[in-house]
Amino acid sequence: MDLNIGIIFFTLHVFLLGYLIFKSGYFPKILGVLFVIAALGYLIDSFSLVLIANYKTGPVYLALPIAIGEIAFPLWLLIKGVNAEQWKKRALESA
Repeated sequence: MDLNIGIIFFTLHVFLLGYLIFKSGYFPKILGVLFVIAALGYLIDSFSLVLIANYKTGPVYLALPIAIGEIAFPLWLLIKGVNAEQWKKRALESA
């Protein structure tokens, strides 16, 4: 039960990360959207565990968006990285 409550707070982290990825300009916006969808999946799953008796975790339609979002972002960082042009542009604007 305590872990399920912790995942509810983790959901807030995933949602904020998705929002920041979406607004940053350093990554494709779809990665931010995937994280927001993953946050909704976490939210539905964790609240269901807390509120519904005999709820079994991880239906495929909730787990799939979470997995896609959490796999796509690190792969993007490993393969493509951040948008260097946008990074340099913002660095020059702040200097």
